[in-house]
Amino acid sequence: MNLEEYKGVYVFAQQVDNEVSSIALELIGKGKDLAKDLNTTVTAVLVGSNVMGLTEILGEYGADRVIVVDDPELKEYRTEPYTHALASVIEKYKPDVFLIGATAIGRDLGPRVCARIHTGLTADCTQLDIGDFPLVPTPGKEQKHNQLLMTRPAFGGNTIATIACPEFRPQMATVRPGVMQKLPREAGRKAEIEEFNPGFVPNEKYVEIMEVVKAVSNVADIMDAKILVSGGRGVGSPENFKILDELAEAIGGTVSCSRAVVDAGWKPKDLQVGQTGKTVRPHVYFAIGISGAIQHVAGMEESDIIIAINKDESAPIFDVADYGVVGDLNKIVPVLTQKIKEAKAAAGK
Repeated sequence: MNLEEYKGVYVFAQQVDNEVSSIALELIGKGKDLAKDLNTTVTAVLVGSNVMGLTEILGEYGADRVIVVDDPELKEYRTEPYTHALASVIEKYKPDVFLIGATAIGRDLGPRVCARIHTGLTADCTQLDIGDFPLVPTPGKEQKHNQLLMTRPAFGGNTIATIACPEFRPQMATVRPGVMQKLPREAGRKAEIEEFNPGFVPNEKYVEIMEVVKAVSNVADIMDAKILVSGGRGVGSPENFKILDELAEAIGGTVSCSRAVVDAGWKPKDLQVGQTGKTVRPHVYFAIGISGAIQHVAGMEESDIIIAINKDESAPIFDVADYGVVGDLNKIVPVLTQKIKEAKAAAGK
């Protein structure tokens, strides 16, 4: 493999039902940072059926070029045709870096693509940088420059691993949604558009979709919330989450929770914050009855303001909190809710 042939940062621009997923825009934003360090450009790879109309938004969010693979076989996500599409793009265009969102689709697609083109894949990354590898010069071992350094939690979140793929290309990673930040939208910005279709011939690996049944969910997407009121095991019971619901209603926020709450069956997994849940970055994050295990902190530490309420003054959550209250949440939260209601009433809101 001639590594010098591989150039550029490429991003899988995931779309579902002809709507660009937020993770695609986040990856373009991070891709621009990486491309700057590598003195190259960012290419979004858009795969689907009748998706040409989505190229505009990709350009406005920073993509320099959009490669469109448009075919009726790609209308709904199926593993084999999508794998064929991405593998064909990689074989033709030879990207140096290829990023995929760690969504349900990306976690299925990424490993299959990298196996087909014979390269490595670092899954569920929380940080990406360009640098030297090995990180520390080792006698007798060449230190390679301009490598993609892919960082992810390992061993249940108890340590952080930095991984590189120095011998093969492209350097591939799946990236957790919500971790990277999209760039501000630049209206009217244009990307170069290039159409590419490798041809799709259904075979025994093509599954047939008989029916698509969309689940209707009344659960708010916590990744979009500006204020989160998050509860942990310390809340005590599912019934006791009522006081968190009241605080969230008073302050205009959304209720979320820790993994312990989901494991106990108190709340659905869609509301879980953390390494095995969702990564959030609201303006205000209330951590109520949450001890602050590293797995949970990994999903919320980028919040603008973190307010912790816990009766254990040595709880790790206070290490990352901007404001901390030590005491009984059953007494503190109702008083806080009442004060917020009074302040809003006084302000005439």
